[in-house]
Amino acid sequence: MNVILLDELRGKGGEGDIVDVAQGFAENYLFPNKIATPATPGNIKQLEERRHNIEKREEKRIADATATQEKLDGKVVTVDAKVGENNQLFGSVTTSQIVEVVKEQLGVEVDRKRIVRSVAIKTAGKHTVEVNLYRDINATLSVLVGVEEEPEETVEVESEEPAEATEESAE
Repeated sequence: MNVILLDELRGKGGEGDIVDVAQGFAENYLFPNKIATPATPGNIKQLEERRHNIEKREEKRIADATATQEKLDGKVVTVDAKVGENNQLFGSVTTSQIVEVVKEQLGVEVDRKRIVRSVAIKTAGKHTVEVNLYRDINATLSVLVGVEEEPEETVEVESEEPAEATEESAE
């Protein structure tokens, strides 16, 4: 079924594009969410009349994405995380954490769904993360997962009395 996209649909196209999708996808998702309309002759004629406005918006989106790409490309952000043995993290670094750190350290707002990662970040060190800003415009930034020292005081306080009992039982 041919539809006219009213907004960007990742993997299919952008506003004003005529694309072929499955009928169920169009009727159950695209039409109710006002992402697309049927590609009828009347709608295609309206699209041609609106083409100039769509091109202006497209140029603005590309310019904004390019500006954001310049701010992000090659930058390094630091994420603090608890690190255990062998540089393994307790948990992993999420896209939400990366978005928060990018906003805090670089002053750039990025949608967490636009961060592309093939594997979860579960080790300390430097990791490369790609951000899909708009269609073919991507930015690459490095995420440095910081090493956080474990507090030694709590270990000493907890182990005073049981340590004596362990020494006696070891003899």
